[in-house]
Amino acid sequence: MAQIAFENVHKVYPGGITAVSDFQLEIADGQLVVILGPSGCGKSTTLRMVAGLEEVTSGSISIGEKAVDGVPSKDRNVVMVFQDHALYPHMTARENMAFALKLRKLPKSQIRTRIQEAAHILGLENLLDRRPKALSGGQRQRVAVGRAIVRKPAVFLFDEPLSNLDAGLRARMRMEIKRLHVRLGATMLYVTHDQVEAMTLGQQIVVMRHGVIQQVADPVALYDSPANKFVAGFVGSPPMNFFEGHVRWQDGQLVFAADGGFVLPVPKAALAGLSDYVDHPVTLGIRPEHVGSAAAERVAGATRITASVEVVEPAGCESRVYLRTGDDCFVIRVDSHETFPVGEQVSPALLIEKMHFFDPATETSLNKP
Repeated sequence: MAQIAFENVHKVYPGGITAVSDFQLEIADGQLVVILGPSGCGKSTTLRMVAGLEEVTSGSISIGEKAVDGVPSKDRNVVMVFQDHALYPHMTARENMAFALKLRKLPKSQIRTRIQEAAHILGLENLLDRRPKALSGGQRQRVAVGRAIVRKPAVFLFDEPLSNLDAGLRARMRMEIKRLHVRLGATMLYVTHDQVEAMTLGQQIVVMRHGVIQQVADPVALYDSPANKFVAGFVGSPPMNFFEGHVRWQDGQLVFAADGGFVLPVPKAALAGLSDYVDHPVTLGIRPEHVGSAAAERVAGATRITASVEVVEPAGCESRVYLRTGDDCFVIRVDSHETFPVGEQVSPALLIEKMHFFDPATETSLNKP
């Protein structure tokens, strides 16, 4: 079994710098979990503590129901795939993959079999005799993954392994890693700042900020029901739009009155969460794809606001249109064939059932399940 458990894990560096605070998480055997967050949020430090490359200040980490605190890295039966491949330049791909196995003094026949199996999984059969300088970035990363596979670890750790690849290679390597997970059924912990990687790879996503877990959820739940404003704004491209304002009663109906001047009805699903915020500030959030255009007038539950077009960014099948209403700027995603002349007034429709509300002080979500 290769489940991973974190119990109240803290990491504090000399000088009192806290990198990870009260990290609690359980990763099931065979699960692929992604830790997502901006640079400096503590995600790589968390991974390095699992690998034994960083010591835990307090708390405990278990792998396979066995506490590994104080256990040397080489004895934890985990492997780490780094961002920079870390291949020996003077060795061939085959020799790089065999190196750790030779140190463990495995029989030559077993080493050869393991390398052949890994090469077949990763499509490296014709590249084994090349040195790293004769391989592309994607091929070098596959060799690095192959070097991990041949060791048959209990846990795979990935520290932003695709950051140095171009967009096309990243997409292909994401597919390779996902296919690898399905084939091996191994426990994998993957760290990234790229939300596309997180959403496409993770069975569960752990969002971190300032060393603290913000939310743990599957990709759909994370996107549809963010726990706070940070998660709502970090997950999604373009990010969620936010408007400051307050809620009040108007003509017997609870409404959101934006500081920018527009007024929107509060959806029934949000009434319970906002009942204690009448005449108090709240933050409204809505994703760009939930703000329609001319076609949205046919959508039930939509209400319109007036805005002016500032910038249009064509993006293939869709366009991103940046709008202004009062002092508020926001972005919408529309079909690329729809016309939005810069400087003109438009009336985009907001799907009110898709609106999110947040406490401006704590940033926690006010939407009740």
